[in-house]
Amino acid sequence: MTNHPHTLDALAAADAAELEEILLEVCSSPRWAAAIVEARPWSDREALLAANSAAMASLTTEDLRDAMAGHARIGEPMAGDATSEREQAGIQGVNQAILDELHEANAAYEAKFGHVFLICATGRTAVGMLAALRDRHPNDAATEAEIVRGELCKINDIRLNRLLDAP
Repeated sequence: MTNHPHTLDALAAADAAELEEILLEVCSSPRWAAAIVEARPWSDREALLAANSAAMASLTTEDLRDAMAGHARIGEPMAGDATSEREQAGIQGVNQAILDELHEANAAYEAKFGHVFLICATGRTAVGMLAALRDRHPNDAATEAEIVRGELCKINDIRLNRLLDAP
């Protein structure tokens, strides 16, 4: 994500196209970005985060796929992407056996659900993410979609707060 030194007021006053471009760095779902733009003006940070929650709740399955498309596989942060690397810091320095297990569990999950395993990785260890991946694999598609929606909402909250707090 590019650092945009924007205050809440500056974001709320931005041109819609410019704001959507900024928001697509937070979440790659065009429908989510459009919903956040529509929710302006936000009275405070909490109102922006509430708009995130409402927008996430309104996303269709296809919109969720758009949102997930912007995320790297757990255990494989996007090289050169500071956001991906920061969010998956818990895998740095992990032994190869754990990374191999993550790779295998990711492949099984993707084969079952047709998309990457998505979890709010911030503050989680590789072992913890692997355990969550294994715990969620037995879920049915509808249950997993709702868990993904919640995880995306958490990730977006973190990214929106970071956007507002950027120097």
